[in-house]
Amino acid sequence: MLVTAGRVVTAPGRPIIENGAVLIAGDGTIGDVGPDPAVSARHPHVRKVSFPDSTMLPGLINAHVHLAFEATADPVAALRRGDHPVIRETITSHARELLDAGITTVRDLGDRDGLVGQVRDEIAAGTRAGPRVLSAFAPLTSPQGHCWFLGGEVSGEQQMRSAVSRLADSGADVIKVMAGGGRLTPKAAPVWQSQFTLAEVRAAVDAAHAAGLPVAAHAHGTDTMALCAEVGVDTIEHGGWLTGPTADPRCYDPRSDIADLIAARDIAVCPTRSRDWKAWPPEAGLDGLLERLSWMRSRGIRLIAGTDAGVGSGKYDDLVEALTLYEAAGWSTSEALATATTTAAAALGLGHEIGELTAGYSADVLVVDGSPLDDLEALRDVRCVISGGRLHSLPPAATA
Repeated sequence: MLVTAGRVVTAPGRPIIENGAVLIAGDGTIGDVGPDPAVSARHPHVRKVSFPDSTMLPGLINAHVHLAFEATADPVAALRRGDHPVIRETITSHARELLDAGITTVRDLGDRDGLVGQVRDEIAAGTRAGPRVLSAFAPLTSPQGHCWFLGGEVSGEQQMRSAVSRLADSGADVIKVMAGGGRLTPKAAPVWQSQFTLAEVRAAVDAAHAAGLPVAAHAHGTDTMALCAEVGVDTIEHGGWLTGPTADPRCYDPRSDIADLIAARDIAVCPTRSRDWKAWPPEAGLDGLLERLSWMRSRGIRLIAGTDAGVGSGKYDDLVEALTLYEAAGWSTSEALATATTTAAAALGLGHEIGELTAGYSADVLVVDGSPLDDLEALRDVRCVISGGRLHSLPPAATA
Protein backbone atom coordinates (compact mmCIF):
# COMPACT_ATOMS: atom_id res chain seq x y z
CA MET A 1 0.00 0.00 0.00
CA LEU A 2 1.21 3.49 -0.89
CA VAL A 3 -0.01 6.34 1.32
CA THR A 4 0.37 9.87 0.01
CA ALA A 5 -0.25 13.23 1.67
CA GLY A 6 0.14 16.91 0.93
CA ARG A 7 2.85 17.10 3.62
CA VAL A 8 4.97 14.33 5.14
CA VAL A 9 6.81 14.88 8.42
CA THR A 10 9.25 11.97 8.56
CA ALA A 11 10.45 13.10 12.01
CA PRO A 12 10.25 16.36 13.98
CA GLY A 13 13.05 18.69 12.96
CA ARG A 14 13.57 17.20 9.52
CA PRO A 15 12.55 18.94 6.29
CA ILE A 16 8.92 18.45 5.33
CA ILE A 17 8.31 16.49 2.14
CA GLU A 18 5.67 18.31 0.12
CA ASN A 19 3.37 15.96 -1.81
CA GLY A 20 5.07 12.98 -0.18
CA ALA A 21 4.51 9.24 -0.10
CA VAL A 22 5.21 6.32 2.24
CA LEU A 23 5.21 2.71 1.04
CA ILE A 24 3.85 0.18 3.53
CA ALA A 25 5.64 -3.11 2.96
CA GLY A 26 4.03 -6.49 3.38
CA ASP A 27 6.03 -7.24 6.52
CA GLY A 28 4.57 -4.24 8.37
CA THR A 29 7.58 -2.00 7.90
CA ILE A 30 8.14 1.13 5.83
CA GLY A 31 9.51 0.21 2.44
CA ASP A 32 10.10 3.59 0.86
CA VAL A 33 9.68 7.30 1.65
CA GLY A 34 9.99 10.38 -0.52
CA PRO A 35 8.23 12.73 -2.95
CA ASP A 36 5.14 11.06 -4.40
CA PRO A 37 6.11 11.15 -8.08
CA ALA A 38 9.40 9.37 -7.42
CA VAL A 39 8.02 6.81 -4.97
CA SER A 40 5.00 6.07 -7.19
CA ALA A 41 7.29 5.56 -10.16
CA ARG A 42 9.31 3.01 -8.21
CA HIS A 43 6.14 1.13 -7.16
CA PRO A 44 3.66 1.57 -10.02
CA HIS A 45 1.36 -1.37 -9.23
CA VAL A 46 0.77 -0.74 -5.53
CA ARG A 47 -2.66 0.33 -4.24
CA LYS A 48 -2.61 4.03 -3.39
CA VAL A 49 -4.47 5.85 -0.59
CA SER A 50 -4.26 9.63 -0.95
CA PHE A 51 -4.77 12.52 1.48
CA PRO A 52 -3.81 15.58 -0.60
CA ASP A 53 -4.87 18.18 1.98
CA SER A 54 -3.47 16.42 5.05
CA THR A 55 -0.24 15.87 6.96
CA MET A 56 1.35 12.45 7.43
CA LEU A 57 3.63 11.87 10.42
CA PRO A 58 4.85 9.06 12.67
CA GLY A 59 2.27 7.40 14.91
CA LEU A 60 2.28 8.90 18.40
CA ILE A 61 3.69 7.36 21.58
CA ASN A 62 2.06 7.67 25.02
CA ALA A 63 4.75 6.62 27.46
CA HIS A 64 2.56 6.28 30.56
CA VAL A 65 -0.89 4.69 30.59
CA HIS A 66 -2.92 2.28 32.73
CA LEU A 67 -5.14 0.33 30.34
CA ALA A 68 -6.89 -1.63 33.11
CA PHE A 69 -7.99 1.52 34.94
CA GLU A 70 -11.25 3.38 34.33
CA ALA A 71 -10.74 7.14 34.07
CA THR A 72 -13.09 7.93 36.96
CA ALA A 73 -12.85 9.61 40.35
CA ASP A 74 -12.17 6.19 41.92
CA PRO A 75 -10.45 3.90 39.40
CA VAL A 76 -9.16 1.64 42.16
CA ALA A 77 -12.59 0.47 43.29
CA ALA A 78 -13.65 -0.60 39.79
CA LEU A 79 -10.36 -2.42 39.22
CA ARG A 80 -10.43 -4.28 42.51
CA ARG A 81 -14.03 -5.49 42.20
CA GLY A 82 -13.91 -6.35 38.49
CA ASP A 83 -13.48 -9.94 37.33
CA HIS A 84 -11.12 -10.86 34.52
CA PRO A 85 -13.62 -10.70 31.61
CA VAL A 86 -14.75 -7.23 32.69
CA ILE A 87 -11.21 -5.94 33.07
CA ARG A 88 -10.17 -7.44 29.72
CA GLU A 89 -13.07 -5.66 28.06
CA THR A 90 -11.95 -2.41 29.70
CA ILE A 91 -8.40 -2.93 28.44
CA THR A 92 -9.46 -3.72 24.88
CA SER A 93 -11.82 -0.74 24.77
CA HIS A 94 -9.08 1.60 25.93
CA ALA A 95 -6.63 0.12 23.44
CA ARG A 96 -8.99 0.93 20.60
CA GLU A 97 -9.54 4.47 21.92
CA LEU A 98 -5.81 5.03 21.82
CA LEU A 99 -5.46 3.77 18.27
CA ASP A 100 -8.44 5.86 17.12
CA ALA A 101 -6.51 8.91 18.37
CA GLY A 102 -3.40 8.05 16.35
CA ILE A 103 -1.44 6.63 19.28
CA THR A 104 0.36 3.58 17.91
CA THR A 105 2.61 2.72 20.89
CA VAL A 106 1.89 2.83 24.62
CA ARG A 107 3.78 1.84 27.74
CA ASP A 108 1.43 0.36 30.33
CA LEU A 109 2.84 0.84 33.82
CA GLY A 110 0.32 -0.85 36.09
CA ASP A 111 -1.55 -4.05 35.30
CA ARG A 112 -3.49 -6.62 37.30
CA ASP A 113 -2.95 -10.35 36.87
CA GLY A 114 -1.13 -9.97 33.56
CA LEU A 115 -4.32 -9.06 31.69
CA VAL A 116 -2.71 -6.20 29.76
CA GLY A 117 0.01 -8.61 28.71
CA GLN A 118 -2.62 -10.96 27.29
CA VAL A 119 -4.24 -8.19 25.26
CA ARG A 120 -0.76 -7.01 24.17
CA ASP A 121 -0.12 -10.42 22.66
CA GLU A 122 -3.47 -10.47 20.87
CA ILE A 123 -2.77 -7.05 19.34
CA ALA A 124 0.70 -8.19 18.24
CA ALA A 125 -0.84 -11.29 16.64
CA GLY A 126 -3.31 -9.14 14.72
CA THR A 127 -6.42 -10.62 16.34
CA ARG A 128 -7.34 -7.43 18.18
CA ALA A 129 -7.13 -3.73 17.34
CA GLY A 130 -4.81 -1.60 19.42
CA PRO A 131 -1.45 0.09 19.61
CA ARG A 132 1.85 -1.66 20.27
CA VAL A 133 1.87 -2.24 24.05
CA LEU A 134 4.90 -2.37 26.31
CA SER A 135 3.65 -3.92 29.55
CA ALA A 136 5.13 -3.79 33.03
CA PHE A 137 2.56 -6.22 34.44
CA ALA A 138 2.23 -5.60 38.22
CA PRO A 139 4.42 -2.76 39.52
CA LEU A 140 6.75 -3.59 42.40
CA THR A 141 5.74 -1.87 45.61
CA SER A 142 6.34 -2.14 49.34
CA PRO A 143 3.92 -4.13 51.55
CA GLN A 144 0.63 -2.20 51.54
CA GLY A 145 2.47 0.43 49.50
CA HIS A 146 1.32 2.44 46.51
CA CYS A 147 -0.91 0.26 44.28
CA TRP A 148 -0.29 -2.84 46.41
CA PHE A 149 -3.66 -4.19 45.19
CA LEU A 150 -2.11 -4.91 41.78
CA GLY A 151 -0.15 -7.78 43.33
CA GLY A 152 3.45 -6.57 43.25
CA GLU A 153 4.31 -6.32 46.97
CA VAL A 154 7.95 -7.01 47.84
CA SER A 155 10.26 -6.36 50.77
CA GLY A 156 14.04 -6.49 50.79
CA GLU A 157 16.67 -6.89 48.12
CA GLN A 158 16.23 -10.64 47.59
CA GLN A 159 12.46 -10.39 47.11
CA MET A 160 13.04 -7.52 44.71
CA ARG A 161 15.44 -9.57 42.61
CA SER A 162 13.12 -12.59 42.65
CA ALA A 163 10.13 -10.50 41.63
CA VAL A 164 12.04 -8.99 38.70
CA SER A 165 13.03 -12.48 37.60
CA ARG A 166 9.40 -13.66 37.72
CA LEU A 167 8.22 -10.66 35.72
CA ALA A 168 10.94 -11.20 33.12
CA ASP A 169 9.99 -14.87 32.80
CA SER A 170 6.32 -13.89 32.45
CA GLY A 171 7.09 -11.64 29.49
CA ALA A 172 7.20 -8.15 30.96
CA ASP A 173 8.63 -5.51 28.62
CA VAL A 174 9.64 -3.12 31.39
CA ILE A 175 9.94 -3.26 35.18
CA LYS A 176 7.92 -0.66 37.08
CA VAL A 177 9.13 0.17 40.59
CA MET A 178 6.98 2.28 42.89
CA ALA A 179 10.01 3.97 44.41
CA GLY A 180 7.84 6.54 46.17
CA GLY A 181 4.31 6.98 47.46
CA GLY A 182 1.29 7.95 45.39
CA ARG A 183 -2.12 9.52 45.64
CA LEU A 184 -4.14 6.40 44.73
CA THR A 185 -3.13 4.65 47.96
CA PRO A 186 -3.69 7.15 50.79
CA LYS A 187 -2.59 4.81 53.60
CA ALA A 188 0.78 4.16 51.96
CA ALA A 189 3.81 6.44 52.11
CA PRO A 190 3.05 10.09 51.32
CA VAL A 191 3.50 11.01 47.69
CA TRP A 192 6.73 12.92 48.33
CA GLN A 193 8.43 10.13 50.35
CA SER A 194 10.30 7.01 49.28
CA GLN A 195 8.95 3.49 49.78
CA PHE A 196 12.18 1.59 49.17
CA THR A 197 15.78 1.96 50.21
CA LEU A 198 18.51 2.76 47.73
CA ALA A 199 19.76 -0.84 48.03
CA GLU A 200 16.33 -2.26 47.20
CA VAL A 201 15.89 -0.09 44.10
CA ARG A 202 19.45 -0.86 43.03
CA ALA A 203 18.65 -4.58 43.32
CA ALA A 204 15.67 -4.10 41.01
CA VAL A 205 17.70 -2.13 38.48
CA ASP A 206 20.58 -4.60 38.48
CA ALA A 207 18.24 -7.60 38.07
CA ALA A 208 16.20 -5.90 35.34
CA HIS A 209 19.22 -4.79 33.35
CA ALA A 210 20.73 -8.27 33.65
CA ALA A 211 17.51 -9.58 32.09
CA GLY A 212 17.68 -6.97 29.33
CA LEU A 213 14.73 -4.95 30.66
CA PRO A 214 14.49 -1.21 31.42
CA VAL A 215 13.21 0.18 34.72
CA ALA A 216 10.53 2.85 35.05
CA ALA A 217 10.50 4.38 38.53
CA HIS A 218 7.46 6.10 40.05
CA ALA A 219 8.92 9.09 41.88
CA HIS A 220 7.13 12.31 42.80
CA GLY A 221 9.47 13.46 45.55
CA THR A 222 12.87 15.11 45.26
CA ASP A 223 14.54 12.60 47.56
CA THR A 224 13.03 9.68 45.65
CA MET A 225 14.19 11.15 42.36
CA ALA A 226 17.69 11.43 43.81
CA LEU A 227 17.62 7.77 44.82
CA CYS A 228 16.45 6.74 41.34
CA ALA A 229 19.12 8.81 39.63
CA GLU A 230 21.81 7.34 41.87
CA VAL A 231 20.97 3.72 40.95
CA GLY A 232 20.44 4.45 37.24
CA VAL A 233 16.79 3.75 36.43
CA ASP A 234 15.86 4.26 32.80
CA THR A 235 12.91 6.61 33.21
CA ILE A 236 11.45 8.61 36.08
CA GLU A 237 7.67 8.80 36.12
CA HIS A 238 6.01 12.00 37.37
CA GLY A 239 9.25 13.64 38.53
CA GLY A 240 7.52 16.36 40.53
CA TRP A 241 10.37 17.51 42.83
CA LEU A 242 7.94 17.39 45.77
CA THR A 243 8.93 17.81 49.41
CA GLY A 244 5.42 18.21 50.79
CA PRO A 245 1.71 17.69 50.12
CA THR A 246 0.55 20.88 48.38
CA ALA A 247 1.11 23.12 45.37
CA ASP A 248 2.72 25.69 47.65
CA PRO A 249 6.11 26.63 46.10
CA ARG A 250 7.71 25.84 49.44
CA CYS A 251 6.83 22.15 48.90
CA TYR A 252 9.05 21.84 45.81
CA ASP A 253 12.81 21.52 45.67
CA PRO A 254 14.22 21.19 42.13
CA ARG A 255 17.86 20.47 42.94
CA SER A 256 20.48 21.15 40.30
CA ASP A 257 22.77 18.36 41.46
CA ILE A 258 20.02 15.77 41.03
CA ALA A 259 18.91 17.21 37.69
CA ASP A 260 22.48 17.13 36.43
CA LEU A 261 22.84 13.48 37.46
CA ILE A 262 19.56 12.60 35.72
CA ALA A 263 20.81 14.31 32.57
CA ALA A 264 24.28 12.78 32.77
CA ARG A 265 22.80 9.28 33.03
CA ASP A 266 20.38 10.01 30.16
CA ILE A 267 17.35 9.20 32.30
CA ALA A 268 14.15 10.44 30.67
CA VAL A 269 11.42 12.05 32.76
CA CYS A 270 7.72 11.57 32.00
CA PRO A 271 5.84 14.27 33.98
CA THR A 272 2.21 13.04 33.42
CA ARG A 273 0.77 16.35 34.67
CA SER A 274 -1.10 17.55 31.60
CA ARG A 275 -4.70 16.54 32.40
CA ASP A 276 -7.03 19.51 31.81
CA TRP A 277 -4.11 21.85 32.45
CA LYS A 278 -5.75 24.80 30.71
CA ALA A 279 -8.61 24.71 33.24
CA TRP A 280 -6.47 24.54 36.38
CA PRO A 281 -7.39 27.13 39.04
CA PRO A 282 -4.61 29.54 40.10
CA GLU A 283 -3.92 27.62 43.31
CA ALA A 284 -3.15 24.42 41.36
CA GLY A 285 0.35 25.67 40.60
CA LEU A 286 0.42 25.73 36.80
CA ASP A 287 3.01 28.53 36.63
CA GLY A 288 5.33 26.57 38.89
CA LEU A 289 4.88 23.41 36.79
CA LEU A 290 5.71 25.25 33.58
CA GLU A 291 8.80 26.73 35.22
CA ARG A 292 9.99 23.30 36.42
CA LEU A 293 9.46 21.73 32.99
CA SER A 294 11.45 24.51 31.34
CA TRP A 295 14.14 24.30 34.02
CA MET A 296 14.53 20.52 33.60
CA ARG A 297 15.00 20.96 29.88
CA SER A 298 17.57 23.69 30.51
CA ARG A 299 19.54 21.21 32.64
CA GLY A 300 19.67 18.76 29.73
CA ILE A 301 16.97 16.34 30.89
CA ARG A 302 15.00 14.51 28.18
CA LEU A 303 11.25 14.86 28.74
CA ILE A 304 8.71 12.60 27.08
CA ALA A 305 4.94 12.60 26.68
CA GLY A 306 2.74 10.49 28.92
CA THR A 307 -0.69 11.14 30.38
CA ASP A 308 -1.21 8.59 33.19
CA ALA A 309 -4.37 7.69 31.26
CA GLY A 310 -6.86 5.86 33.44
CA VAL A 311 -5.95 7.71 36.62
CA GLY A 312 -8.24 10.55 37.67
CA SER A 313 -9.49 12.33 34.58
CA GLY A 314 -6.67 10.97 32.43
CA LYS A 315 -8.31 10.26 29.07
CA TYR A 316 -6.97 7.62 26.72
CA ASP A 317 -7.66 9.46 23.49
CA ASP A 318 -5.99 12.76 24.38
CA LEU A 319 -2.24 12.98 24.14
CA VAL A 320 -2.50 16.44 22.64
CA GLU A 321 -2.82 18.05 26.08
CA ALA A 322 0.60 16.72 27.03
CA LEU A 323 2.13 18.28 23.91
CA THR A 324 0.41 21.65 24.31
CA LEU A 325 1.62 21.74 27.92
CA TYR A 326 5.20 21.46 26.65
CA GLU A 327 4.44 24.17 24.11
CA ALA A 328 3.19 26.41 26.94
CA ALA A 329 6.47 25.73 28.76
CA GLY A 330 8.52 27.00 25.81
CA TRP A 331 8.87 24.07 23.41
CA SER A 332 8.31 24.70 19.72
CA THR A 333 5.58 22.60 18.10
CA SER A 334 8.28 20.44 16.50
CA GLU A 335 10.06 19.95 19.84
CA ALA A 336 6.78 19.11 21.54
CA LEU A 337 5.94 16.59 18.83
CA ALA A 338 9.32 14.92 19.38
CA THR A 339 8.35 14.12 22.98
CA ALA A 340 5.70 11.77 21.55
CA THR A 341 7.76 10.43 18.63
CA THR A 342 11.55 10.36 18.30
CA THR A 343 12.48 11.29 21.87
CA ALA A 344 9.89 8.96 23.37
CA ALA A 345 10.95 6.09 21.10
CA ALA A 346 14.57 6.47 22.19
CA ALA A 347 13.61 6.66 25.87
CA LEU A 348 11.61 3.44 25.55
CA GLY A 349 14.53 1.67 23.88
CA LEU A 350 12.80 1.54 20.50
CA GLY A 351 14.52 4.42 18.74
CA HIS A 352 15.71 2.03 16.02
CA GLU A 353 12.18 0.74 15.31
CA ILE A 354 9.53 3.43 15.79
CA GLY A 355 9.05 7.17 16.10
CA GLU A 356 9.91 8.22 12.54
CA LEU A 357 8.92 7.50 8.97
CA THR A 358 12.11 5.87 7.74
CA ALA A 359 12.61 2.83 5.52
CA GLY A 360 12.99 -0.28 7.68
CA TYR A 361 11.11 1.18 10.65
CA SER A 362 7.72 -0.13 11.75
CA ALA A 363 4.93 1.27 9.61
CA ASP A 364 3.28 3.32 12.34
CA VAL A 365 1.64 6.17 10.46
CA LEU A 366 -0.75 8.95 11.39
CA VAL A 367 -2.54 11.23 8.91
CA VAL A 368 -4.29 14.35 10.20
CA ASP A 369 -6.02 17.33 8.65
CA GLY A 370 -4.12 20.57 8.91
CA SER A 371 -0.53 20.91 10.06
CA PRO A 372 0.47 20.01 13.62
CA LEU A 373 3.68 21.96 13.13
CA ASP A 374 1.51 25.06 12.83
CA ASP A 375 -1.04 24.04 15.46
CA LEU A 376 -0.74 20.95 17.66
CA GLU A 377 -4.53 20.82 17.92
CA ALA A 378 -4.50 19.49 14.34
CA LEU A 379 -3.50 16.14 15.86
CA ARG A 380 -7.12 15.74 16.97
CA ASP A 381 -8.35 15.68 13.34
CA VAL A 382 -7.36 12.09 12.56
CA ARG A 383 -7.88 10.86 9.00
CA CYS A 384 -5.89 7.62 8.90
CA VAL A 385 -3.99 5.39 11.31
CA ILE A 386 -1.66 2.54 10.38
CA SER A 387 -0.09 0.48 13.15
CA GLY A 388 2.59 -2.05 12.34
CA GLY A 389 1.52 -1.96 8.72
CA ARG A 390 -2.15 -2.63 9.53
CA LEU A 391 -4.67 -0.07 8.33
CA HIS A 392 -6.94 0.76 11.27
CA SER A 393 -10.65 1.29 10.68
CA LEU A 394 -11.58 4.58 12.32
CA PRO A 395 -15.04 5.24 13.81
CA PRO A 396 -17.44 6.79 11.25
CA ALA A 397 -17.35 10.18 13.00
CA ALA A 398 -13.57 10.35 12.56
CA THR A 399 -13.71 9.95 8.80
CA ALA A 400 -16.85 11.94 8.00
